[in-house]
Amino acid sequence: MKEKKDILFLINPKSGVGGKRSVPRFVRTLLDKSKFNVTIKETQYVAHACELTAEAVARGVDIVVAVGGDGTVNEVARSLIGSNTALGIIPCGSGNGLARHLGIPMDIKKAVEFINTAGTIAVDYGKINGHPFFCTCGIGFDALVSNSFAHGTRRGLLGYMNQTLLDWLNYEPEVYEIEGEGFKKSYKAFLVACGNAAQYGNNAYISPNASMRDGLLSITILEPFPAVDVPLILGNLFGRSLDKNSHIKTLEGKWIRIKRSAAGPVHFDGEPAMMDAEILVETVPQGLNVLAAPGWDGYSAVVPMYKQIFELISTPVANVNITLPKVEFTLPNVDDLLPKMNINDIKEKLPQIPSLPAFKNVRRRVRKGDRGGEKNRADE
Repeated sequence: MKEKKDILFLINPKSGVGGKRSVPRFVRTLLDKSKFNVTIKETQYVAHACELTAEAVARGVDIVVAVGGDGTVNEVARSLIGSNTALGIIPCGSGNGLARHLGIPMDIKKAVEFINTAGTIAVDYGKINGHPFFCTCGIGFDALVSNSFAHGTRRGLLGYMNQTLLDWLNYEPEVYEIEGEGFKKSYKAFLVACGNAAQYGNNAYISPNASMRDGLLSITILEPFPAVDVPLILGNLFGRSLDKNSHIKTLEGKWIRIKRSAAGPVHFDGEPAMMDAEILVETVPQGLNVLAAPGWDGYSAVVPMYKQIFELISTPVANVNITLPKVEFTLPNVDDLLPKMNINDIKEKLPQIPSLPAFKNVRRRVRKGDRGGEKNRADE
C-alpha cells in the first residue's frame, strides 16, 4: 500500500464563475502533504480534461480533482468510469449539482480542506441513449432551458432563472409514453426528469429523494399547471419538497423508456443534445469512485433555505445580469388627445388685457402716494 496518494488537480481556466486562481495557493498551503503527492495542470482546450484524466488513470493516479464548472466535472467523471481512480471536485461553476449532492463545500478554501478527510466511495451514474450523466437528465421544458442557457452568455442562478422565465412564456407541454419496470402510461407533461442525484444545481431539487447508491433512478413528471401555481412550484423546488406538489408524479426504477411524437432536445447534466423520439434512460450501479465525507449515505444533505438565500444575495454584482422580456409600446399622438381649437376660440377664453390709457391712470394714482389713498379712504 502506498504511503501517499497521487492526486492530480485539473484546472479549467476558462470555465465557471469562481476564483480558480487561488486554488494552487490553497493546495500548497492547506492540503496535507503527508497524505498526498500533488500535481497541478491546466486544461488548454475542449475535452483536454478527458485526455489528461485518461493519462492519469493509465499511470495509476489515485485521485483526479476537477477544478471548474459542471462541464469540467463531467469531462473528468466520464473519463474515470470503470476505473479505480476517484473523482474529486473543487466547485467553481454556476450550478455545481454533483458537488452539492456529495456534500462538498462551495467555498474553494473549504473544498480543498475537505479532501484531507474525505474517503473514496463508489456511486451510481446514469446513461441516456448511451450517454453518461451523473446528476440528472430530462426532456421537455428543462431540456429547452438547458439548450437556451448553454448558448447564452449569462451564468449563475439568476441567469438561469431569467432564461427559464423567457422560455416559459411560449412553451407548450407534450404527451409522453413512459414505460418502466411494472408500469406503462401516457402523461401530458411539462417535463420529465430522471435523477441519479437530487438536484440540477443551485439547490434546485428536481428529484429530492434520489440516492447515488441505491441503483435506482428517481423519475419526476411535472404535469401542466396554471401560472398562479408558479411561486408554489418554485418554493417546492428549492425547498426540497417538489414531490409533495399536486402537479408532480414520481416513479422509481433501474430504467425508463420514454416515447414522444418526434425527435427533439434532451439534456444530461445541463448539457443539451438532440435525440430520437424514443429515449432509454438507465442506471449503472457503483460505476464511479468519488471523494465524499466519511459515512456519507448517498443522499444529498439538506441545505436550509436561509443559507440558499444568503448564497444568492452574496453573488458578486458582476455576475448578476438579468434581461427582462422586451415590451414595445407607442405613445399616443398629442393631436388625438387635445381638442382642436382655432385661434378665435382661444382668444375668447383668455382674460381681457387692460388698454394703454388704463395703465396711465394707474401710474398717476401711484405718484400721488398715500395722500390720494387717504383722501379716498376718507371719502368712503
